[in-house]
Amino acid sequence: MRRSRAPLRWLLTMAWRDSRQNWGRLFLFISSIVLGIAALVAIQSFGENLRQDIEGQAREILGADLSITGRQKPDSSLQILLDSIQNLSVASAQEASFASMVYFPKTKGTRLINVRALAGPYPFYGQLETRPLQAGKVFQAKSQALVDQTLLLQFGASPGDIIRIGELELPIAGRLLQAPGQNNIAATVAPKVYIPMADLPKTDLIKKGSRVIYYYFYQFPPKIDVEALEKKIASRLRKADFSATTVAESKERLGNAFEILTRFLNLVAFIALLLGCVGVGSSVQVYLKEKVRTVAVLRCLGAEGRQAFMIFLWQILLIGFLGSVAGAGLGGVVQYFLPLVLADFLPIKVSYALSWSSIGLGIVLGTTVALLFGLLPLLQIRRISPLHTLRVSFEEKKPRLDFLSGLTYGLILGFIYFFAYLQIRSALESLYFTGFMVFSLVLLWSLARLLMWGVRRFFPRRAPFVWRQSLANLYRPQNQTAILILTIGLGTGMIATLNLVQDVLLGQVALSEAENQPNMVLFDIQPEQRPSVAALVRQSGMPVQEELPIVAMRLESFRGKSRQAWLEDSLTALPRDVLNREYRVTYRDSLDSNETLLEGALGKRVKGPEDTIRVSVSSDHARRMKAKIGDEVVFNVQGNRVRTIISSVRKLDLTQFKPSFSFLFPAGVLEDAPQFFVLITRTGGEAQSARFQQALIEQFPNVSVVDISLIVQTTREVLAKISFVIQFMAGFSILTGLLVLIGSVRLSKYQRVQESVLLRTLGARQRQVLWINALEYFFLGSLASLTGLALAVLASWAWTEFVFQADFSLRIGPLLAMFGLITGLTVLIGLFNSRSVLRRPPLEVLRREVA
Repeated sequence: MRRSRAPLRWLLTMAWRDSRQNWGRLFLFISSIVLGIAALVAIQSFGENLRQDIEGQAREILGADLSITGRQKPDSSLQILLDSIQNLSVASAQEASFASMVYFPKTKGTRLINVRALAGPYPFYGQLETRPLQAGKVFQAKSQALVDQTLLLQFGASPGDIIRIGELELPIAGRLLQAPGQNNIAATVAPKVYIPMADLPKTDLIKKGSRVIYYYFYQFPPKIDVEALEKKIASRLRKADFSATTVAESKERLGNAFEILTRFLNLVAFIALLLGCVGVGSSVQVYLKEKVRTVAVLRCLGAEGRQAFMIFLWQILLIGFLGSVAGAGLGGVVQYFLPLVLADFLPIKVSYALSWSSIGLGIVLGTTVALLFGLLPLLQIRRISPLHTLRVSFEEKKPRLDFLSGLTYGLILGFIYFFAYLQIRSALESLYFTGFMVFSLVLLWSLARLLMWGVRRFFPRRAPFVWRQSLANLYRPQNQTAILILTIGLGTGMIATLNLVQDVLLGQVALSEAENQPNMVLFDIQPEQRPSVAALVRQSGMPVQEELPIVAMRLESFRGKSRQAWLEDSLTALPRDVLNREYRVTYRDSLDSNETLLEGALGKRVKGPEDTIRVSVSSDHARRMKAKIGDEVVFNVQGNRVRTIISSVRKLDLTQFKPSFSFLFPAGVLEDAPQFFVLITRTGGEAQSARFQQALIEQFPNVSVVDISLIVQTTREVLAKISFVIQFMAGFSILTGLLVLIGSVRLSKYQRVQESVLLRTLGARQRQVLWINALEYFFLGSLASLTGLALAVLASWAWTEFVFQADFSLRIGPLLAMFGLITGLTVLIGLFNSRSVLRRPPLEVLRREVA
């Protein structure tokens, strides 16, 4: 007998008729994915606008057509090359950048800054944004300084006041608001001060061993192919330890950096969407449980299981589509706020424009997830028998896993993996992400099932009536225990993980405030200044905790292979910064408190030229350099070749805010080499620190100070901004979790109404029914939040140990606050949902239910 096929029009008509009285509940379950779609559409639109703006503002970001950078002045042969490039250009400029102290005589304030000595009309594209407007154009000619506005605000200075850098005093021409490629975070960490290049020698700060970065900027006529020119001179620049950057390369680097940001934010939004998907599946399951009789009646009237399945499938698709449209519309609004939230991290101004491709993707994505996650409970409709119209089964049969169910699970996992891959672009990392999501869901679901089994099996039967009823609701038919623990637990876990990791990072920063921990470092102390600086420290009532000699050197060869050969070897090349960097090392025969020996032995004092020089390498640098014990490393120390052998590997504890060194030499080798000293001390407070820095800069203007307490404060501010950005996106997850909570509680209302009415009919008082409902939702909320917090502790421990490689610490206070908040919200929503039962007589509610 040939099976009949129902026409599409009939299926749509039946789907519409059945849904007319259920729009509220149907929209409630689809609201779970609205926020996830909104977040994805907003981030996709923001990312597209950002890419377009980077494309349009690339020249303004670099400020030139070509930038050449090096860490020392060019030699004669390289200067000839630079002169030839200048002859091809329309305009050129030079800049020297280095760290130093600035002193404000008016307020007697000091701060470590980034000095930019500029010569020429840079930037050629865009401008130095200043107040007054002309300050950026006239400060060189008038021998004045441009000072970052954050510095002026911090020290109460204004244009016209005097600043001192080294031995040089200059009037302030204006406030620096924005420089090419600078964002607010960079300005907070290292505020810039521009001075004329002609006045740089007057500072008396550039000495042998000073760390200065030299920039050469060029603007070319349109006929010059800048990319071809860069390729032509690249090899000559590399030989001289210089590098070149074009507009295209700058655009690519910036685009890649912010592509990583948008991918990360997309993953955060995707987690919110997955959380909503769990809500979709659970809501559809509860909704369809109430439709068992409807499907059974259709089966009695001759409809096939497949036809009943298609009726409700069209419902899910329609509501999923409408919910996705709503989410995409909301995302279009949210994307207007993202540039404001991310403003501190952006070196450009991002435009506001709707991305119709992102909106289309959001609608397709939302409809797809509604279908995939609604399909699992929907497949059970095919097995509903017509006999359900005659009998009711309180103990439902466990759903059978057939081919279609297995295929649906596979499609869901494939969808999660595919979307993660689009963001991460790594097959292995996408697999880790998918695996972690599956692990989290399975763990939460398993704990929920274990809870229901444990309550049913072990809870005392002689407990008070109210307690028995509320706990029994955790495992009775149509209970929402597993679903609520899944959804609220996952949302709670995400937010709690963020807060725990943030607390760990802030805790590591706060170590500098511990007793006896150094909180101030003085560097660039010349050998002849060493006794006087140490005496000044002691006179100021501060201890000299450590004095370290620093020697600058460069890598000559490694494992018998020259640095240039390593640079040119494309197969086994080492990272360029390992080969080209200027190493700053110290020498001693013992480990410092922030060092731990992992393998090998420290080299002993070298007594003569025939002794082997045994150096120790840090574990991080050994990994990047692919070095091991016994490898030969030859250094160039101010023109002298020094042959060494790696004899040990050290682990550095970077949380102690002490100088750390990639290489540690033994005594007896570098004592006669050109060097400067670093002095480590501890101040008793801001007042003592300010007085000391004022006295230091007056007597020794070349000595720079790193105030660890200021770094701690700046780091806190930066972490707070990063945390706000992540919390802004994670807020979509917690709001989604609340919507899922509301939806799950609302959709279980009709089962709870019947139970409450039955209790009241049997004589239970309103107060007892209220306490039963309150306790049930208290158990649900508390267990869901506890499970999520447990998952958060596990996840934050893994992040701390394996990603940040820091010591894990746990603060109970914030966890208790989050536990109370989530539990309280669950109870409040549950009681609000039960208000109609408590306010009306049982007979009225029963009549309404029968009707």
